[in-house]
Amino acid sequence: MKVALIHDWLTNMGGAERVVINFKEIYQDSPIYTTMYNPEKLDEELKNIEVRTSFLQNKKNLKKGHQGLLPFMPMAFENFDLNEYDVVLSSSSSCAKGIVTNPNTMHVCYCHTPMRYSWEFYYEYANEWGLNPIKKIFLKYFINYIRAWDNVSSDRVDYFIANSENVARRIWKHYRRESVVIHPPVRCKLFNISEVDEDYFLILSRLVPYKKVDLAVKAFNELNLPLIIIGDGPEKEKLEKKAKENIKFLGRQPDSVIKEYYSKCRAFVFPGEEDFGITPLEAQASGRPVIAYAKGGVLETVVKGETGVFFEEQTVESLKDAIKRFQEIKFDKNVIRKHAEEFDEEIFKYKISNYINEKHDEFGKNLKWKVI
Repeated sequence: MKVALIHDWLTNMGGAERVVINFKEIYQDSPIYTTMYNPEKLDEELKNIEVRTSFLQNKKNLKKGHQGLLPFMPMAFENFDLNEYDVVLSSSSSCAKGIVTNPNTMHVCYCHTPMRYSWEFYYEYANEWGLNPIKKIFLKYFINYIRAWDNVSSDRVDYFIANSENVARRIWKHYRRESVVIHPPVRCKLFNISEVDEDYFLILSRLVPYKKVDLAVKAFNELNLPLIIIGDGPEKEKLEKKAKENIKFLGRQPDSVIKEYYSKCRAFVFPGEEDFGITPLEAQASGRPVIAYAKGGVLETVVKGETGVFFEEQTVESLKDAIKRFQEIKFDKNVIRKHAEEFDEEIFKYKISNYINEKHDEFGKNLKWKVI
């Protein structure tokens, strides 16, 4: 099979980009098509590889970021010529699934989420963007167009893979398409159990509003417990002003440092709602329990009372109550680690490879017409 890989943008590292790394390890000779590529902000595995970018690739756009380029992304993906490929494997949380293929090319979409800002999370994003009244009016009309394009472009996908049951439900809701669930990979070999137990809780996150890090800051301010926050983003300065001395912000850190903080924390705190959420599994791969908001993909990765505890409402009091309950439970590091290993990247690659091969064998046999 001649395979092409598609991804929304390669301008920073996150869980979706680690999925792309595994795709590239399976299909080593395959190029990656994407809107923009900034290797300086990516892990080594995504540097010095064949990447084919769209007309959006330029220094000005890389500096500005992908967020403001959404109006041009449908066109950017539709302009890629993919006729030479037998299989196209897209990694999509935005517009990557909208590529155009010929009838002989099988398109499998690994869907991290239907566009969050177009569907049920639209109101949350619109409020957080702080737009003036004129821009808000324009956004309402534009989002109607994006929703229509997003829905229509879902028909271009032959097979959907959802990254969680949570996302599979949303794929059915918005696209009326069935999907199989293959959970994203955790590089368990990068993390280890430490016998050293230090007295701090940990958050690793981009500091943007929907991550709800402000909720954790308020709760730990009131509890006066030590909290370390690793990550950067537009909310950093505002959060630092709210935080008391028991909360430390370390900014962006290399994997070697993150690994150490994971392995020695009392627990990992996850206050936001994610479609899946890879960081709670990285903490569990380090043998550490998770305190998480009981919604989204985390319900599929954290075992209540065994690998973590949940809080039911996104309120300070609910989070504080969960932290207090956590302190009364004794967790087994090895049990937590063993659970995380069920999501290891080798299992992920095996499942993806098998699924692609199986569907490629079927593709074209189940045609929707007959010759008589």
